[in-house]
Amino acid sequence: MPNPHAGPWTPALILSLVAAGTILSLSMGLRQSLGLFMEPMVRGTGITVATFGFAMAIQNLAWGIGQPFMGALCDRFGGRIVVVIASALYCAGLYLTATGSHIGLYLGGGLLIGLAVAGTSHGVLVGIVSRLATPAVRATAISILAAVGSLGTFIIAPVAQTAIDGWSWQVSLGGLALLAASMAAVTLLFRRGKAEPPATAPSQQVDARRAIAEALANRTFVITTVAFFACGFQLIFIATHLPNFVGICGLPPSVGAQAIALIGICNAVGTLVAGYLCQRWGNRNVLALIYLLRTASIAVFFALPVSIETTLLFAAAMGFLWLSVVPPVSGLINGLFGPANFGTLFGVMFLSHQVGAFLGAWLGGLSYQWSGSYSIGWISLVIVGTLAALLQLTADGDREPRLQTQ
Repeated sequence: MPNPHAGPWTPALILSLVAAGTILSLSMGLRQSLGLFMEPMVRGTGITVATFGFAMAIQNLAWGIGQPFMGALCDRFGGRIVVVIASALYCAGLYLTATGSHIGLYLGGGLLIGLAVAGTSHGVLVGIVSRLATPAVRATAISILAAVGSLGTFIIAPVAQTAIDGWSWQVSLGGLALLAASMAAVTLLFRRGKAEPPATAPSQQVDARRAIAEALANRTFVITTVAFFACGFQLIFIATHLPNFVGICGLPPSVGAQAIALIGICNAVGTLVAGYLCQRWGNRNVLALIYLLRTASIAVFFALPVSIETTLLFAAAMGFLWLSVVPPVSGLINGLFGPANFGTLFGVMFLSHQVGAFLGAWLGGLSYQWSGSYSIGWISLVIVGTLAALLQLTADGDREPRLQTQ
């Protein structure tokens, strides 16, 4: 247990933040690098672009459906057992993907990796940090976690592309499986402890059903959940299809890897900025601004000729806005309902995100198969993002009354 006189940044919080950041960084880096394997798999197996896109769609849907359950398990039993199970699922999923068969891609790259990411991503890890952090430092801790969690992509994507070029895509997937296994060992750094006693308010008790019922009756929560669909739709389309898109436009595969890596490093900065702005402008306004800026970046990139320079500039802009939604979404949930049931409520909201991700990955592949280009997909991203920004602005201002009373 942390020393109550040690201040808000207790040893338990710091160690758990290091562990959570490392796990999130590995998990997101592994998942966001999978788009690099589309081209070699299409070239070397009977898998098509649409097949690969549908497998990634299954992955994101499995992630979304599994997230409330993984979050609820974390709320009740702690994050260590959840991450260990998810790490094993990650290894199995990458192994099956490396077989190069349709069933291996659907079951491994789709279902198993989707469930694995549900147990090693924000819904679980932000919940762990939220329960250890006092309200005074909670927003800062979450922003740091989300920022650090993007650094794995900066390293893993170019390393994976180097392994594909130097050896084979199967060997590269084997290396990623070893990284996935290491997440289980990192859980040894997790510490128990609570920033405040659970008796501060009845709403702080772990009760998934009651928390979900309360959240679904809250207008701001419902609107944010619906708008969150656009986030998944846009980001997973880009993560899945951008490497193949720039290849079709005549750029070398290394540009796709560089773009994914640049998304990772720029996201670290953007997430910290978003956390700062949330404290000044409010979560609702920051979320709407993120959706608007993302959509504008997509529209400009689609309108301009594709080159190395425009691709990397687009990646930098999208990276700045990539996971910057995590501080405002987390702040909204913690502010309205407290941290006790965070994993469950984030999972419910995130399901909408992953339904969007499913459609973004799948329809991206279908649009290419039907028309021979990604134009339909890019136009869809602009329309959906614009609607999400307008919808988010209709939500009530989030004054976070529950936290102010503590």
